[in-house]
Amino acid sequence: MARQRDGAQARGLDVRAAYTAHGPELYRFALRQLGDGGAAQDVVQEVFLRAWRAADSYDPELAGLRTWLFAIARNVVVDEARRFAVRPWQRNLTDGTGPEGASVDALDERLVDAWVVEEALRRISPDHRAAIVQTHLRGRPYGEVAAELGIPVGTLRSRVFYGLKALRLTMEEMGVEP
Repeated sequence: MARQRDGAQARGLDVRAAYTAHGPELYRFALRQLGDGGAAQDVVQEVFLRAWRAADSYDPELAGLRTWLFAIARNVVVDEARRFAVRPWQRNLTDGTGPEGASVDALDERLVDAWVVEEALRRISPDHRAAIVQTHLRGRPYGEVAAELGIPVGTLRSRVFYGLKALRLTMEEMGVEP
């Protein structure tokens, strides 16, 4: 076990320091999502276990540590919510006052998604990023954006198409499940 921990640190991930820096914030996120302190503790433990196991896949050039950990946490929270939805009686074993099913707070989910998308947008080319932000995120018409950028509409459509492909690939490299 010590040899594996040393390997994780050699790859640039100090799990203990990551836990100190991000553990409480991840706990609060999981608690807001699940509404159960015990389940939130389990989520944080699972996040750092997965991070430790996948330390060799973490690349600080692709995503910040916080973004990577929250992407893992999002997946773990979804797994936990599904587990409670299938077996609601399990929640009552640890907390008799808790609700029957797990409710995932949509606001927190969107916030984490926004962080992940923002980090992924930083990783693609400026031309692709501008095309996606202006047309998809701001909802501006292609003709207006193309005129503003001084390019033909066809070029803008091409930049959006290839930018979305690059964004999808970047998010996969960051470990975000579609």
